[in-house]
Amino acid sequence: MSLAVSLEGKTAFVTGASGGLGERFARVLAMAGASVVLASRRIERLKELRAEIEAQGGEAHVVSLDVTDLASIRSAVAHAETEAGSIDILVNNSGVSVTKRLAEVTEEDFDTVFDTNAKGAFFVAQEVAKRMKARATGAMKKQEPLPQARIINISSIAGMRALSQIGVYSMSKAAVLQMTKSMALEWGKYGINTNAISPGYIETDFNRDHLSSEAGSKLMEMMPRHRVGKPEDLDGVLLLLASDHSHFINGSIITVDDGFSLR
Repeated sequence: MSLAVSLEGKTAFVTGASGGLGERFARVLAMAGASVVLASRRIERLKELRAEIEAQGGEAHVVSLDVTDLASIRSAVAHAETEAGSIDILVNNSGVSVTKRLAEVTEEDFDTVFDTNAKGAFFVAQEVAKRMKARATGAMKKQEPLPQARIINISSIAGMRALSQIGVYSMSKAAVLQMTKSMALEWGKYGINTNAISPGYIETDFNRDHLSSEAGSKLMEMMPRHRVGKPEDLDGVLLLLASDHSHFINGSIITVDDGFSLR
């Protein structure tokens, strides 16, 4: 007896797919059989990633997306559904940060972080959910089973505990957690399961130099097992939440941090 996760026949929309965790999420969903829509502002990198996914036998599409621009969000989602079909899975991953003490944070810093991490994430989810709800309403009228839809918001352990010098980032990711619960409450009746992944410190191209520095070594000493995670450490929870195996999981926050938040 075996249990496998297959996303064959599903379309997944991944924001911030041009690097870091978003790139890994896109690869994993494609490997599981989903048709993946790669969305970000870095179009050339998305095209390279599409070619890499297709070379491995997967299916991928590219759309331009600036999550701080509502017109861009609407255009990207419409383009995605034209290219790849109805979106079944949203991985709401785009995010930015500033490293400053709270007394040094400017209005521009604050707006940059919140416009992407909180406002942008909300309106991407809203635009996708409108279409998911419309399909569910059509199924209800026909007395057919509701389509299984999944929204996976990417938060952070920083949204659950205070961490020095990234206070504004922490605040924005805390907003994502409450947003996830609210979406789960309002949209669950339409067959839309909304959950969040809260990763701990994960090594990516964006932070590898820092983690290898003296400051990174000090950070490593704070870790329960003196290590940080790899992007692939999120594969299992991503596939669970994206698949039909998560039909009874709604409004959950799943922490993947090697126990760091317990300290």
